[in-house]
Formats: sequence, C-alpha cells, structure tokens
Amino acid sequence: MSITPGPNNVMLTASGANYGYRRTLPHLLGITVGCFVLFTAIALGLGVLFERYPMVQNALRLIGSAYLLYLAWKIATAPPPEFRDDAATKPLSLWQAAAFQFANTKAWVMGLALMAGFLPEGGPVWLNALLLAGLAEIVAFPCISLWAGFGMAIRHWLTTPQAWRRFNIVMGVLTAACVFFILR
Repeated sequence: MSITPGPNNVMLTASGANYGYRRTLPHLLGITVGCFVLFTAIALGLGVLFERYPMVQNALRLIGSAYLLYLAWKIATAPPPEFRDDAATKPLSLWQAAAFQFANTKAWVMGLALMAGFLPEGGPVWLNALLLAGLAEIVAFPCISLWAGFGMAIRHWLTTPQAWRRFNIVMGVLTAACVFFILR
C-alpha cells in the first residue's frame, strides 16, 4: 500500500518537484519513522484506545484534517522556484512528517491490516511488532522514494512560472482532497 496514492505520496511528489530528493529526505524519513512507531503502537494496543475512547480518534481526525488543509494551502500557494526564498521555505521536517502519520487514515489502515494479518501469535509481542513494523518500513522506503523521484521528473516539464503555479495548485488540491477520506 505504500506505493499507492495517498496524502504522503502526493506531498512527496510536490516536495520532490519543489525541493529535490535531498531536501525531501527528512520528509521521507519522517514518514518511515512515524509509520514504524504507529504500527508498533497499534500492535501493542493503541487501536484498543480508539475502540474504548472514540472521542480521542475523532479529535485526532479533526486535528489531522486541519493540519493537512494547512499543508495543502502551503503547497498550493508555493511560488515557483525562481521566485522563492529557499531559506524561508522548506519541505516537511522529519518530526512533522512523523507526527502526521498518527492522523493519516491510510497509515492507520496499513498498520491495522499489517498487524492483524501478519503479527505472529507466538513469541514476545513487542519483539514481533518491532520486527514486523521494521520490515514494513524497509519495503516502504523505496516505494515512497519513487513518489519524490516522480516529482523530480515532473520538474523538467515545469519550465514557466505558470506551469509551476498550476502544478502546485493541483498538488495542493489533491492534498486537500485527502481530507475527505479522513473525515468520512
């Protein structure tokens, strides 16, 4: 599921196009770290917290949606590179991307499916959870890297300020559209 479209991959495409792979690397690592922690936490019982206290899940959903809309706005209104002060603009940090995973519905679905389907019954749960989450992220990292690379490839066709503006608006709208899936 890491290679299929979702909020992370749309944002990585925009970041890859706007900042290149090297500056997008903290964002990539943040997704990996955030999913690893989330998946491990799910295996160790975080999903039960949401079952018992649905208000916590709803609050997280609203906060995550608001943050995603903020990110969508920043993407959509980002100026073309030649008009941008690169010192003032930057892609998501490792910690911002990691924290976002806890509000990302797709990450939750992936974690729940992973742990429900593949967590071994025998042995220490914490060790099995760490190993399975680690393996999942080893597989996921190259997949999400492709989206940043896709953004870098698109950059070659964005030769005018108007093309950059249209691209950033489309990426912002696609990012904002992910809120529908979070709130439904």
